[in-house]
Amino acid sequence: MHGANLGTLLRTCDAVGACLAVPRLPWVPEAIRRGNTLRQAACVHWAGDPLKWLTEQRSAGIRVLGVELAEDAIRLADLPMTRQPTIAVLGHESDGIPPEALDLLDQVVEIPMIGTGASLNVAVAGSLVLYKLAGFA
Repeated sequence: MHGANLGTLLRTCDAVGACLAVPRLPWVPEAIRRGNTLRQAACVHWAGDPLKWLTEQRSAGIRVLGVELAEDAIRLADLPMTRQPTIAVLGHESDGIPPEALDLLDQVVEIPMIGTGASLNVAVAGSLVLYKLAGFA
């Protein structure tokens, strides 16, 4: 994920009162530092092992929603505002959510597209889903 994408997602998280969770990959802290244009400290959770972190969050009762093209996915327009703590999992723009993480999802949402592209930029897709979950869209 490009640093600008992290900055965009961080701004969207701030706008809807959410936190950004990211793996502690070598390039991520610098990308967040460069992309963070907020004037105050941002809410960032560091997921050392993303699969283990998601498993722990799900065991704690947090809903895990994947943004992915899948046969059983609901359309973004049909996604209701969340009424419980929810994690939105975003995959790589070309590869999607890793197969080993798909079993950790409680639900999948897809963003229908009319154009020739198969997916949106991860920051755009994440922002659309976050606004919908927050009840702003």
